[in-house]
Amino acid sequence: MSASYDNLNAQNQNHNMYTEPQHNGSGYITPASRKKGTSNWIKFGIPVLIVVIVAAVVGGVVGSRKKHSSNAAAASSQSAASASAAASAAASAKSALGKFAVATNSEFMMPIYPSTTDTGAFSSPTFVPSSDPKNSWPQDTFKPSNPDVLTVRPDRPRLIAPAYKWAALPNLIANDPYLQSWNATIFKNASDYKALPPVVYFLDGDSGILDNARDIKRRLKAFAYVYRMTNDTSWVDRAWEEIQNAAGNGTTTFGPDVDRWNSGHFLDTAELSAAFGIAYDWLYDVWTPDQKSQIISTLIKYGLQPGVTQVTTPTGWWRNNITGNWNCVCNSGLTMASLAILNDDPSGLAKQLLQTTVDNAKNNCAQAVSTDGSWAETANYWYFGTTGHAEMAASLLSATGSHYGLMDVNPNYQKTGDFHMYISGSTSLFNYGDHGPNKYSTTANSMMFYADFYNQPQYALFQRDQYDAAEPWSMFWYQPNIAGAFWDGKPLDHFFDNFVDQWGSMRSTWTDVNGLYVAIKAGMLQYHQTHNDLDCGDFVLDALGTRWAGELGSADYRSPGYFTSALQDGQRWMYYRKMTEGQNTILINKANQNLNAAPTIKFDTSNTTQGPTTVNVVDQDSTAFFTTDMTSAYFDATSVKRGIRLLNGRKQVLLQDEVTASQGVQWRMHTNATVNIDQSTFQSATLTLDGQTMKVQMLNPPNGAKFSTTTAKRFDTDPTPPVPDQDNPGVTVLIIDLPAGTYNLQVLFNPQWPGSVNYVTPPSVALDQWTLRSHDSS
Repeated sequence: MSASYDNLNAQNQNHNMYTEPQHNGSGYITPASRKKGTSNWIKFGIPVLIVVIVAAVVGGVVGSRKKHSSNAAAASSQSAASASAAASAAASAKSALGKFAVATNSEFMMPIYPSTTDTGAFSSPTFVPSSDPKNSWPQDTFKPSNPDVLTVRPDRPRLIAPAYKWAALPNLIANDPYLQSWNATIFKNASDYKALPPVVYFLDGDSGILDNARDIKRRLKAFAYVYRMTNDTSWVDRAWEEIQNAAGNGTTTFGPDVDRWNSGHFLDTAELSAAFGIAYDWLYDVWTPDQKSQIISTLIKYGLQPGVTQVTTPTGWWRNNITGNWNCVCNSGLTMASLAILNDDPSGLAKQLLQTTVDNAKNNCAQAVSTDGSWAETANYWYFGTTGHAEMAASLLSATGSHYGLMDVNPNYQKTGDFHMYISGSTSLFNYGDHGPNKYSTTANSMMFYADFYNQPQYALFQRDQYDAAEPWSMFWYQPNIAGAFWDGKPLDHFFDNFVDQWGSMRSTWTDVNGLYVAIKAGMLQYHQTHNDLDCGDFVLDALGTRWAGELGSADYRSPGYFTSALQDGQRWMYYRKMTEGQNTILINKANQNLNAAPTIKFDTSNTTQGPTTVNVVDQDSTAFFTTDMTSAYFDATSVKRGIRLLNGRKQVLLQDEVTASQGVQWRMHTNATVNIDQSTFQSATLTLDGQTMKVQMLNPPNGAKFSTTTAKRFDTDPTPPVPDQDNPGVTVLIIDLPAGTYNLQVLFNPQWPGSVNYVTPPSVALDQWTLRSHDSS
């Protein structure tokens, strides 16, 4: 599907690991960019290391660290001698295995793992106790004299990666295949950026200059990194050219002198402040006194002074009960910049800001993770928020020796790694709501930082194989003494039941891009920082390496009223991609859902876990289901319930709706597939996409129920939005239309798996009677 943010696609032409693949983040690809098959990592500057399967991998070792709970019992009984032997064996096996993922799917950028049933090839996630400088970081010797007072380390660098880490890095790279590949990618990206002219100023309406700011940040990170690894001062010169440009001293104009970094959209200011702070700190030893003075004066004028205004006046709206990416990014940028120039700052603004940013982030940013680990906004905004949070916490730790409570003020924060893992499908995210602008310097590498801090090795093991892993932060957040496979012992299903975000994730495998993945949500339609859709009951479905039911993602952020959703008739809900009719759910009376919806949910799972091999064969009775009563989301209905479950050893999917409505009912599903409806009954359809086939059929259809298709655009009877709506070329909506009444709609999805598959027809069971065994064949 072409459901893409136009500005995003235009900027993705210079694609590399920092930007997303050429789709809107939802798995819907523009027809011109769709490309099926595999490609090796070298396309993105990452060398391919063929996986060597070895017979002996020993995992589950617990040393001085707190380890993953599944390993604790076995490890606690080991003697010191056996623990040492196990650690040595695990380290050797890790070295022999190399990189787990051998290629990437070129359509969705998902890692492709070797197909093996060798149970000895992989181990449980663990940090291997080690003091070997070949595979572990040395201990930081910096200890502030008073840990309760914010004082910075005397040596440079102080942000993210102190000098001792830079000194240890070359040896670690030489002995770790992941660090080797990421280092090569960073060098390749830096060379590409170096050949480009400095970033051209572009004010993108309500989105400001955020793309400019993040582009500059990723360039300065790369230039500074390569200089520190090579001592080649041409990288310093190129960094200075970028700095001069963003300061307004380049060959082209970079914004108005009075507010060059666009403080009215303070994300822009914060990201540029972070960029200048990184460049100042990482290249501190080679800047001339005059260059340092210029960087500081620019940072004060366009970053810190507007920052003080933000934190001391109502201008800084993002400081007040904003549990989302704005608070994280803004506080982080100001903190990093302030730490970088603290003690060199003649204005005293850096010290003043540090007295407010940390506490504010603890009260807001850190609270963006709910009790079940879900992010307060959307799956894609998780990237922006956690990157800001991790950069801020990591900089505080490296510069001052303390995170000052930012990492543990929310006891549930460590669960957000699971949120990201389960919201990642076989092809792409379950990315409901807005997906945001270009990511540029924003990645999921916070997973590596959290893995180490929270002793959750599976987070880093999952992230290290992703296409966005290679950038400077991963070089220092990754712990080379990690071993094992993230999937070993990982449940295939997880349900998130926070009162705001109620959703479920179910799959057949963690390691095969061709596997089955289903995700569905209910939850409230408010409290998502104005990035949500009216989408109770929305679902996505992956199988056979493609997405069959998917999301449309963001509409145009510059559209009038787009970020206004306080009222039922708000302008945001006039845009197709935000309306209920733009979602994969039930539509009643062709009307939007009730903004005050408060659904209830029920779920269960067979608790199937994946073993150590990449070939996951589940038992025939392995299943999971999710049901929701979403009656409160509708105005013209007395009952609306929806359920989805996995059948037949996770090979088939049943979607069931029970509806009693006083107005017309419409079942809707958005797809990229070509849809061919059986013209004899109109109760089954064949979907084809990427050379694969999905059979869709109604079971026990009510009288008059027929499949039909329509285009993904607003009804003619809908209220007209303030500006023309975006087109969605290539998108087909599969629908079932029924008049007012009471219905039980059961739709069975049968991916046409290769080989001989015995497809089942499940019994008809009312949603309230669903159990794990309710659909077993008699």
